[in-house]
Amino acid sequence: MSVAVLRRAARETLSGLPREFWWLWTSTLVNRLGGFVATFMALYLTLDRGYSASYAGLVASLLGLGGVVSSLGGGVMADRLGRRPTLLVAQTSTAASVALLGFVEHPVAIAGVAFLVGMASNASRPAVQAMMADIVRPEDRVRAFSLNYWAINLGFAVSSLAAGFIAEVSYRAGFLLEAGMTLVCAVVVFLKLPESRPEREEKAVREDSVGLGAVVRDGRFMSVVGLSFLVALVFQQGAVGLPVAMGAAGFTPADYGMAIAVNGVLIVALQIPVTRFIEHRDPRRLLVVSSVLAGYGFGLTAFAGSVGVFALTVCVWTLAEIVNAPTQTGLVVRLSPTHGRGRYQGMYTLSWAVASLVAPVMSGFVIDRFGAEWLWGMCAVVGTAAGVGYAVLMRRLPGGIEGQVGGRAEDKVDDWAEGKVEGRGEGSRGEGSRGEGRGEVSETVLGEKAGAAAEPAAGAVRAAGAV
Repeated sequence: MSVAVLRRAARETLSGLPREFWWLWTSTLVNRLGGFVATFMALYLTLDRGYSASYAGLVASLLGLGGVVSSLGGGVMADRLGRRPTLLVAQTSTAASVALLGFVEHPVAIAGVAFLVGMASNASRPAVQAMMADIVRPEDRVRAFSLNYWAINLGFAVSSLAAGFIAEVSYRAGFLLEAGMTLVCAVVVFLKLPESRPEREEKAVREDSVGLGAVVRDGRFMSVVGLSFLVALVFQQGAVGLPVAMGAAGFTPADYGMAIAVNGVLIVALQIPVTRFIEHRDPRRLLVVSSVLAGYGFGLTAFAGSVGVFALTVCVWTLAEIVNAPTQTGLVVRLSPTHGRGRYQGMYTLSWAVASLVAPVMSGFVIDRFGAEWLWGMCAVVGTAAGVGYAVLMRRLPGGIEGQVGGRAEDKVDDWAEGKVEGRGEGSRGEGSRGEGRGEVSETVLGEKAGAAAEPAAGAVRAAGAV
């Protein structure tokens, strides 16, 4: 492949997105580059503080529980207060609580502050996803979410590598560095990102129509959330079930590190080119195939007897992850009413937060009682069930809709979604009218678009403020 072809592919992938998207993308990358605490928290508690593995597990659970609590709260804040205020509050709170976590010593205090860190850090995720949907045209959303997911994994790969060296010098320095870089994210949001929440008409009516109760009563969307939970249960096994199973089979932590490193490397290397392949594909098939592929990717782990084979199974489910993540997020956006995106994204984020709590318990119980082979078999069954669920649910979508929805196809999606939230009324057609209007919002309300790939490159140094 010639250099000219690669340049053209990069230009087509990176150009045409609003300037505000790249500032949000930069904030995401910086946030993930500073994500040291999640990497070395268990080592910090057991090696540096001398606590037991059980206590370290309790703290990790409290971190996840904080995320569960704030998923819905962050979504409500994003709709009521706005995306920008929610990001600023969440990021400054995260910085303060992370810094504090590096200084507290009493076990109860550590557990309490860890819960606050989980709440603060997860509260920004619905706002980030809602803002991205606000500022990016419908036909560009799959590409935008893929680029954001790529930044998340690039930042995580770098921070994971750096965390080991930082921990050798000072664990406290890691806490303070993460706090500082989170503050940098808040500064970027404050200086460069205007509020993107759509203007409200008949405010009280609209808020009532997209309250949390209305989200829960939206059966089709909650079906997507339930299927997302199943898929998340499967993917979580890469972090919770796989290391336990490899350890029980006599492999070392270094062996696990070598196998799981394939996940990050493949995402960084393939996310962008795979996105170019899938962005015009039917999301129904992508979700079905990626769910089944994830399940059987983990299912194949039952037959792994060497690090190389474990790494091959990681390759299989990583490909499923690369396809599933942006497609699923794009589907959630398209099914969300414009003035309720924060709440809908919060409910979607909740599915992953709950999965992060359930997956460790589930994998530990199954491995202890029945053996790792049963866990991998369950993953295959769950992945298949999720794929069948998507196939049944997505048949209710209009035909002929490709992965990158825009213009008339977007109208079809909104016609399908109309009436799913009681009282939504004309709001259901807001998405459809964006085939033309989204460009106006992006340019007149949120600033001019980035016209070349040089724009992100200049600022590329993740914040998701979720996953």
